[in-house]
Amino acid sequence: QVQLVESGGDLVQAGGSLRLSCVASGSIFSLNVVAWYRQAPGKQREMVATITTGSSTNYADSVKGRFAISRDNAKNTVYLQMNSLKPEDSAVYYCALHIPYSGGIRDYWGQGTQVTVSS
Repeated sequence: QVQLVESGGDLVQAGGSLRLSCVASGSIFSLNVVAWYRQAPGKQREMVATITTGSSTNYADSVKGRFAISRDNAKNTVYLQMNSLKPEDSAVYYCALHIPYSGGIRDYWGQGTQVTVSS
């Protein structure tokens, strides 16, 4: 089995910063494509950032210039550095591992970590 564990969520004031971590373990040999998603109450889950094995990244327009995703393959860990946080960034943040195979893509999800940004 594959396990993903997120950490780093907290209550912060607007303008503050947080760094989220996602540690992967289990029957995997690389992180493949890892993505950060978030979901606020009453809203759809949205993709925040992705990073590939080759460290290619992309971001949602709402977080460009403020968030940065990075990875440490030796530790099977992906980070999401969040700066200049806004109240609208408040959500449960999830990391997901997307592993391609011959028949498609297999997805694994963490349990999430709460980020709350006060105004």
